Amino acid sequence: MEDKVKELLAEFEQLESDLGNPEIVNDRKRYKELTQRHSYLSSLRDAWLEYEAKSSQLESNKDLLKSETDPEFIEVIEEENGELEKLVPELKAQIEVLIVPPDALDNCNTIVEVRAGTGGDEAALFVGDCVRMYSNFANSKGWSMEMLSCSPSEAGGFKEYMCVFTGSNVFRTLKYEAGTHRVQRIPATESSGRVHTSAITVAVIPEADDDVDVHIEEKDLRIDTFRSSGAGGQHVNTTDSAVRITHEPTGIVVSCQQERSQIKNREKAMRLLRAKIAEEERLRKQAEQAETRKGQVGSGDRSERIRTYNFPQNRVTDHRINLTLYKLDQIIEGDMEELTSALIKHYYQKQFETGEG
Repeated sequence: MEDKVKELLAEFEQLESDLGNPEIVNDRKRYKELTQRHSYLSSLRDAWLEYEAKSSQLESNKDLLKSETDPEFIEVIEEENGELEKLVPELKAQIEVLIVPPDALDNCNTIVEVRAGTGGDEAALFVGDCVRMYSNFANSKGWSMEMLSCSPSEAGGFKEYMCVFTGSNVFRTLKYEAGTHRVQRIPATESSGRVHTSAITVAVIPEADDDVDVHIEEKDLRIDTFRSSGAGGQHVNTTDSAVRITHEPTGIVVSCQQERSQIKNREKAMRLLRAKIAEEERLRKQAEQAETRKGQVGSGDRSERIRTYNFPQNRVTDHRINLTLYKLDQIIEGDMEELTSALIKHYYQKQFETGEG
């Protein structure tokens, strides 16, 4: 790890110099690429400096304990060492995630679709739980979250919920959430105390930015309008403000009914459509480049069961990496860092082993 970090920090020093070059500043595309790389390496440098400082402090404290005789001072040092012995491995784990090479899509705005699957009302309730989980996680990461569309369930929660997250490394962090999430718990309506199993599906799509060429012909679109349903105020069921767009060449269908204005609903639906078309093209090219990639790094397909949330045992198991954590109560409230970091490291190692990293 140390050799890799030193190599990257040397690159950081060179970037500091390059970003002062007028030729690079005037090249908008190149300048954007280098500033993104600089931001990534700056985060690595800060984490490494803190790791070195805390590791050095821990070693100094241990040496000091060998000669110290004052009981009160020994107690203070041992208390500090206890904190450092917890912090140093956490910083090391953070660096191990940071040295995973960045991808061009890492910082893309990321659309997340959460849909109820098997389990009826209980699945819809779990969609609501997961939306809150992702929202709280986003807050802890300093990301922003914007709802694109949702379909509330009468029993609570949502039949489906679509939103977009914006922030640093948002797609890098969330892309491995795609798949089927299974929940095992006792529903509030279950009088016998029997555990029910339900499922939801999650799709994670990077939003196409201005640099991505997504050409959509108006003649290829079928646009239907209808009256909104569900929660939404007095405008619900009074005007045909909801919009459904079908892209006939691909068969992709998107809809939005959250806004009062048909124009705004169309804008959001087109935003979602553009992202889905770009993602389909990206996956097609990816499949052409590596036929075996699905088996190597996970398909991201929503039919793939990726995780089980067992409430009676307070357990979360990610089946792809055989990781089990007995802290479901914390994870469901948004404390997802340990899960997402483990997935990033695992799949980078997979890519490295197959020569794709």
